[in-house]
Amino acid sequence: MSEAVIAQTKPCHVDVEEGQQYAYCTCGLSDNQPFCNGAHKEAGEFKPNVFIAEKSETLHLCGCKRTGNEPHCDGTHKSLQD
Repeated sequence: MSEAVIAQTKPCHVDVEEGQQYAYCTCGLSDNQPFCNGAHKEAGEFKPNVFIAEKSETLHLCGCKRTGNEPHCDGTHKSLQD
């Protein structure tokens, strides 16, 4: 598997808390989207994108796994076919 699975074709709107650590799923296999549940271990070549929230806010995280600004949505999903 060289390309991530498209988990969904829209962004995931999530509330994060300042200073908290999050692990964004990069493989698309997690059943806890947009966060990692360890499913990448079977895919072999993916690792979560771990980040710490800079402030408490709602983030729009990429659901299609094709963004150029991981983990944030950049609108790439609009060019994908359902």
